[in-house]
Amino acid sequence: MHTPFIYLRGLRHVSHTVFAVNDGQKFYFDPQFGRRMAYSSGQQIKRSILEGLNMPFAAIIFNWEVDKKENKANQKEPHSPCDPTYADQLLGGYMKAGANIMAVKRRSPMSISAMRPLHPLLGGIANPTENISFDRTTHTGSHKVKVHWTAGKERGPELTEEELKEWLTSKARTLPNRAFIQDQTRASGLFVYDMAIDLRTLFCVSTNKFEPELYPEIEAKLREQGWKEGKNAFGSCLICPKEKREEIIPALAKAIVNWRISTNQARTFDPMGIVALVISDNANQITYAIRGDLREDSERPQATPVIDLNAKADFFVTPIAGSYVPGAIGSVDALEKAEAKLVQLMSAYEYD
Repeated sequence: MHTPFIYLRGLRHVSHTVFAVNDGQKFYFDPQFGRRMAYSSGQQIKRSILEGLNMPFAAIIFNWEVDKKENKANQKEPHSPCDPTYADQLLGGYMKAGANIMAVKRRSPMSISAMRPLHPLLGGIANPTENISFDRTTHTGSHKVKVHWTAGKERGPELTEEELKEWLTSKARTLPNRAFIQDQTRASGLFVYDMAIDLRTLFCVSTNKFEPELYPEIEAKLREQGWKEGKNAFGSCLICPKEKREEIIPALAKAIVNWRISTNQARTFDPMGIVALVISDNANQITYAIRGDLREDSERPQATPVIDLNAKADFFVTPIAGSYVPGAIGSVDALEKAEAKLVQLMSAYEYD
């Protein structure tokens, strides 16, 4: 390794899915090609990686304030224990601040981009939009339809069964057990994401008192559990014990390679098959290695996905690459080799 960083680019094939369901599919606008671009945030990917560790999560305190007069509950900032003995805190970072409490913050050693189309012409949002139905008409007797009289914005009492039957008959109307959600979109195409792992801070927690990462009681806990004093590029720190590192590294390598978005709904599940992974100690090389090239032999703008084996990087190409990338040849053990490469790189770094 020429630098204390591991750079990774992943290429996945996305098929008619939704990355998140809050307010529909997230997107941004590409000004050069005038297209809406679906994306999954780096925060969502990091969360998926941490879930893939299959290790205990630190307990988070969710704070609420209840207004008795207004009969409302207002959510305040959640509080993290800021305890790096938990893998999700050590790898994911944390922050806790507020009135009359000491502020601590740890930046995640993993920087992760959004997952977005490899090229504006190689992925995006399906058009036209679709409508989703919540349908229970096949079991009418098991469900209930509630109807209230309204007058403008005022809501009146619920109609009795007799009143409802009379209204339906007189107005020749039906009220089926069905609801529609309008204008839903889905994403498809080749999507890419980038990651940088800072080995200097991966298993080291700063003991700087001016910009603290640790509460005094947590620092004492780490020392009791065998964390050793050391120094990295940023100053004095505590270093995670070797046996703990050896437990986390294989789990982290597996999660980085095999993470899945699990926060979208069942109707949108897509395995998002991995087409290729590339690993390097040079950030520029991973951008060259997997890219989308504009074609000049077409009357209208088109792009071709490229896996450029001339880049100075380690390539891990899966068999499905041949379905989407011209000339690509994959192997069935590519992902296992990618895991092994990450384990090798993270284990070889001199943390102590």
